[in-house]
Amino acid sequence: MEALHEEMPFDLSFHPSAPLVATSLITGELHMFRYADGLPLERYSRLFVAKPHKDSCRAVRFVDSGTAILTGSADMSIVASDVETGKVIARLDNAHDDAINRLVCLTETTVASGDDDGYIKVWDTRQRSCCNTFHRHEDYISDMTYVAGSNQILATSGDGTLSVNNLRGNRVKSQSEFSEDELLSVVVMKNGQKVVCGTPSGALLLYSWGHFKDCSDRFLGHAQSVDNLLKLDEETLISAAADGVIRLVGILPNQIIQPLAEHSEFPIEALGFSHDRKYLGSISHDKMIKLWDMEELLGGPQLNHQNDMPEANAAVHHDELPEANAAIHHDELPEANAAAGHHDELPAANAAVVNHNQPAEADSDDDGMDVDMEPSSSNVSRSKKKGKGKKLDGFAPDFFADL
Repeated sequence: MEALHEEMPFDLSFHPSAPLVATSLITGELHMFRYADGLPLERYSRLFVAKPHKDSCRAVRFVDSGTAILTGSADMSIVASDVETGKVIARLDNAHDDAINRLVCLTETTVASGDDDGYIKVWDTRQRSCCNTFHRHEDYISDMTYVAGSNQILATSGDGTLSVNNLRGNRVKSQSEFSEDELLSVVVMKNGQKVVCGTPSGALLLYSWGHFKDCSDRFLGHAQSVDNLLKLDEETLISAAADGVIRLVGILPNQIIQPLAEHSEFPIEALGFSHDRKYLGSISHDKMIKLWDMEELLGGPQLNHQNDMPEANAAVHHDELPEANAAIHHDELPEANAAAGHHDELPAANAAVVNHNQPAEADSDDDGMDVDMEPSSSNVSRSKKKGKGKKLDGFAPDFFADL
């Protein structure tokens, strides 16, 4: 599948159970696509185009089992839209004091947001409000990932540090020393033993769990900035670099196994798996969203277990990279089909987040490996992304009531 946007997309998100993928644009628009699950990728339809934000829409995520879709914007607002129509059903203005740069789902009923000033906030739909706030970074939040086993958020920042944010105790449990590069992306590998971060220089920094002060290994395999990392299994990940190439990368032993595809000659903004992991989605500065068949990319049926990973094939030449199928459709937009359940039917809350107004459990989440307890402090000042600042007027406690 190849679909062209009029302006540059910033983020993408796949529906957790239906063949839907959403993109957010620099114009503040939200686009929804339905791809033909089980049919050739060229068969797709653009369900709707909505404009929930006045400024650039930097982040998009499906929430509540796919019954609603959240977007975060440079206008500092978070908006919930209907999956079927794109109509705004809830809006939280001034959710942050600075531009929102990242959204990540924690559970079915909780989501975290990160902004250009280094703040991380956790929103709980059960409480219908913000329940956790962390501020340790001095620059924008570039990426976040949730570690369910220890109920912690790992975050990377433009200040060159990695932080471990404990949700149960509502505190920053550890923070790395400042690295020479910004940290742009993060994944957890090796059954939770290793944390891998991408950098603008192309190096991958490996941290050992519980020893976050400094990286334990540095893998120099990419020639340009590694903006996105996507975990395939415990041994391998998929990287997207500024040269537009998507690669299969092995971790310990560290090696670039092979290039998988070339999106374009421009930097790749985001990667994502479909709900069944049959397709890999990518967006780039060429204004295109492309879906790739994972079986074709890997040269066989997709394998989910590390022991089933085939040995690396001979190096693939740059000019032999597969191209996305299908010409772009310019048909009129069809009405959205009912792809997900009605947004009034919320699933039972099962989030593990605890409201910070409640007493915190005394280190009940310690796994015996988090030895870097005190976050590092530094007066180092780095250049920041400039957001359009507004003062926080307070939370809207009924923001999630309409979901």
